[in-house]
Amino acid sequence: MERKFDQQLSDLKQDLLKMGGEVEESIALAMQALIERDNSLVDMVISGGKRIDDWEIRIEEACLTLIATQGPVASDLRLLTTMMKINDDLERINDQAVNIVQRAQVLNTMPLLKPLIDIPRMGELAQSMVKDALDAFVRCDVKLAKNVGRRDEKLDLFRDQIFRELITYIHEATGKPDSVDQAIYLILVSRHLERIGDNSSNIAENVSYLVDGHIVRHQKEEWWQEVVD
Repeated sequence: MERKFDQQLSDLKQDLLKMGGEVEESIALAMQALIERDNSLVDMVISGGKRIDDWEIRIEEACLTLIATQGPVASDLRLLTTMMKINDDLERINDQAVNIVQRAQVLNTMPLLKPLIDIPRMGELAQSMVKDALDAFVRCDVKLAKNVGRRDEKLDLFRDQIFRELITYIHEATGKPDSVDQAIYLILVSRHLERIGDNSSNIAENVSYLVDGHIVRHQKEEWWQEVVD
């Protein structure tokens, strides 16, 4: 029975990681649709989002079933609760990818307001945070998890910089409603990417709980700054 439970845990963890891989792909496709102005990717991301929603429910139900029927203790219980939290954050990240591709679908119908420079950089940073947060979970690597958390601040700075720049375009766009609309949509894209960073940081913080049993949710800045041997 114990070996069966261990196998169920392992299978569930692999299922969660496969879901994570699909979420990473959704972000990449959403950014490609925006940067390359390719609306052919929109339906792909949206349909993928529906699969992720169903996947999230299956994983949550599986975790709850194991908790209810197997009575896990200590590290196994921490693993199951951590997987439930990561499962929720991955679904939220995918929601942001769907939001981005929906904004891209509208933006791609308008003349380009300005070359996209900071938003692609922001997208690369957000994608790297998701990947590294999942890698930290797989490897139980608290040091890598803290590195993900630190990068969240850089993502916030990108968002603020983009906001300031695009507000200038809005102020100067007298009689150009398309420019105003485009600037607003790009501001929203930056917010969606910042939210992806927030959820990646949540995943990273849960690695601390998995490894050490520490909940660092409301003291994340202090946790990022702690030195790991």
